[in-house]
Amino acid sequence: MNMMNNKSINMIVNPKIINAVRDFHPLVALESALITHGLPYPENYLLALELEEIIKQENASSATIGVIQGTITIGLEKEQIHFLAESKNLHKIGSRDLASSIISSWSGGTTVSSTLSTSYSAGIRVFSTGGIGGIHREAHFDISSDLIELSRTPMIVVSAGVKSILDLQSTFEYLETMSIPVIGVNTDEIPAFFSIHSGFKTSASFDNFHDVARIAQVHWGLGFKSAVLVVVPPPEKDAIPFAEIDSVIQIALLESRDLRISGKDVTPFLLKRVNELTGGASLQANLSLLKNNAKMAAKIAVAFSQLNH
Repeated sequence: MNMMNNKSINMIVNPKIINAVRDFHPLVALESALITHGLPYPENYLLALELEEIIKQENASSATIGVIQGTITIGLEKEQIHFLAESKNLHKIGSRDLASSIISSWSGGTTVSSTLSTSYSAGIRVFSTGGIGGIHREAHFDISSDLIELSRTPMIVVSAGVKSILDLQSTFEYLETMSIPVIGVNTDEIPAFFSIHSGFKTSASFDNFHDVARIAQVHWGLGFKSAVLVVVPPPEKDAIPFAEIDSVIQIALLESRDLRISGKDVTPFLLKRVNELTGGASLQANLSLLKNNAKMAAKIAVAFSQLNH
């Protein structure tokens, strides 16, 4: 495999990504923690390929990012995605874990925070994910590194808002404090991951992708270093009303407390338990919004590329 190797930090960038950045071709980064820790095999592998195909259909290119035996890889090849999808006991790698993964030769999936930092270093400016991390309901000192990375990495991040298992109000307040614009696409309300409505307003709303791309360009031109968070409601056919999903989350939270689950184990437990309690409806909503976000991110990447060519 012919990839460019940055030996100083043990990173390789797929030549297709290098050429796309050089030619101002639309690019969308994708995380790999979804592959390693989000779904079982082979569903995880098939979804990863489907997300890449959705982006391709919108005339953009994808760059799935992961860590393979201690090497940060920007633009995983199909066989590398398969390796991450099929392998067991892989690491979930956030920003703080990147150096350890290199030194210890880990393989694993990158989270929102580590995907942000590594894709930005490769010249990518648009990133699609499901929902960002935030401040936990039960422990307000538990603040996701996603928020820290959003505050210091100038990228367009497309999501269905914040994971609804979190404290939405505290998380949105934090985004405002860190001067992170929250831009709605055809909505002035921030979606709540599984749900279309959260009751919280975006900082601005636009109905075309060119304006969204322009917002990012102007934001960074003014000297701000933060990301621009673009929020897209989940498809209506698969969305779950907020009151309905919130009652289920409350049950899962009580169970996690009884089981004394803490730290980075909380979110995976809650998502799994919520899916069980909803009879699979939350997983269906998750898959639906991931695909929709990838499509929207590709359209924004095309607009951003046209703006900056």
